[in-house]
Amino acid sequence: MKLIKLDAIDSTNEFLKGLSNKQEVQNFTVVTAESQFKGKGQMGAKWGSESGKNLIMSVLVSGFLSGIEEVFNLNVVVSLAVIQVLESYGIPELSIKWPNDIMSANKKIGGILIENSIKGDGTITSVVGLGLNINQTQFENLPRASSLAVICNTNFDKEEILLKIIAKLEEMILFYKENALSIWNNYSGKLFRIGIPTAFTDANEQKFMGIITGVSSIGMLQIQLEDDRICEYNLKEVQMLY
Repeated sequence: MKLIKLDAIDSTNEFLKGLSNKQEVQNFTVVTAESQFKGKGQMGAKWGSESGKNLIMSVLVSGFLSGIEEVFNLNVVVSLAVIQVLESYGIPELSIKWPNDIMSANKKIGGILIENSIKGDGTITSVVGLGLNINQTQFENLPRASSLAVICNTNFDKEEILLKIIAKLEEMILFYKENALSIWNNYSGKLFRIGIPTAFTDANEQKFMGIITGVSSIGMLQIQLEDDRICEYNLKEVQMLY
């Protein structure tokens, strides 16, 4: 693993994508920054972080995905790798809010953004961005945000957590093919509010009640409606109200 440490950058994902476009980049190369001023989440949402307090990182993953239909497999592996490492620190009530938010109880402590590039020969290279709130304690105008420090009332070693996440990610990717069903089952079991009646709003801003039953192989959220139909939703087609 090659680790590139930066002080401040617009976006670790953009930096790593730019680097991989210019030169051959070793698999599992990691870029970290103390602060980034153009951090982003899903669908261009902004991701803010107090300088020096949190884990801001991107890692290059190649050779794992072999087709566009497999893209969500990486989301599953990354999310579970983060969850399993945080469980080893005793972080309580961890779950994955579809598609890629890391939750402790009903508070968001992290977010994942994966950007894929398909080469001319069909191979896929992915840049996995992770923002994880570690030692930040103030979240102005973010009532649903929290951090490991707030939850556990202690400070954490950011680099130690980073190294453990990368080690766990490499391990899970190595064993994915033989353990795909088990890994997917673990992911489904960690979904935020799975099996619990929940209010949602759809793309037309219509509210409805449903129960999350799982996620499809291509990453669509499966919700059982009040008439027992199970409908599948893409990102931005549905929003959870909680």
